[in-house]
Amino acid sequence: MKQLFLFICFALALTIPAKSQKIADAAAVFLSLLDSGQQAIAFYPFDTDERYGFHYFPISDPKGIAMDKLNPRQTNAAWELIKTCLSEKTVEKVGEIIQLEVILKELEHRQPSDHFRDPGKYHLTIFGIPRDNTIWGWRLEGHHVSFNFSADNGKLVAGTPGFLGANPAVVQQGAEKGKEVLKEEREAGFALLHSLTKEELAKAIVDKAAPGDIITYIHRQAAIAHPEGLFYSEMSGAQQEQLLQLIRLYVHRFTKLFADEMLKEIQQAGLDNLRFAWAGYTESGIGKPHYYRIQGPTIIIEYDNTQNNANHVHTVVRDLRHDFGGDLLLEHYKAAH
Repeated sequence: MKQLFLFICFALALTIPAKSQKIADAAAVFLSLLDSGQQAIAFYPFDTDERYGFHYFPISDPKGIAMDKLNPRQTNAAWELIKTCLSEKTVEKVGEIIQLEVILKELEHRQPSDHFRDPGKYHLTIFGIPRDNTIWGWRLEGHHVSFNFSADNGKLVAGTPGFLGANPAVVQQGAEKGKEVLKEEREAGFALLHSLTKEELAKAIVDKAAPGDIITYIHRQAAIAHPEGLFYSEMSGAQQEQLLQLIRLYVHRFTKLFADEMLKEIQQAGLDNLRFAWAGYTESGIGKPHYYRIQGPTIIIEYDNTQNNANHVHTVVRDLRHDFGGDLLLEHYKAAH
């Protein structure tokens, strides 16, 4: 069956009309450059359970085609696909996070033959046939990078779960000393926290101890049973703008048109329903674990810096309506087939 899917995929991918959207073009070019063995590894039907796989840590049997299995032309095509869904700044962050694997390998004193930390171990997987009139998706995944995209009729309709992490959060030694890939996320979170009054802090700080990881973790359904924190409606105008700027920082990890759609849904769901919650230390620094969360009817954003003596950051965006493309998109796909 998978062989048949592959045959259909590449027969159609090579005949995509000129009017097709860039994302489908980029995916089709990438697939067309793979040999048959690579195609068998990289391609899955859209309705497979594998599409719900979500990991931001090394696993023993990752799916998809690894970056270190691609030749230079294929690698360039892979990055062109990535650029169709993520903003320029996010593409840069992804590249920097991948390169942290080299630093981490040194810090952990791993041998050259040990590939547990490896910038080549980032995988791309295509789900369904990428055309401007089909439902399909793709995934980029590896240590501290995981994005799950879905497209319908040539338009990107989902990009989450969307995860970025960094270990070390701040490089402590060597040529890259002082490098902090997710600095903006840290600074903007603390800036909002430090703008709050004593009474507002009492509502925003929900725990003296930060959780050991993002609470939504790798669960298929992102959920936090008991929402807590300071409501948007309880903030001053300046604080509200800071909160919105923080949300934009995360949502604009994606391309502008898609990010604008996400922001529109957040607004339509009611800004007053947004909550900002904090846990752990209220001052920044290594050895001071901290966590914050933004939660609303359509979105959960989490930032956690607790591991490795609070020098190891995890961040995630979960779209509560459209994670993994959303159930409605899958129903539409099944009905069309």
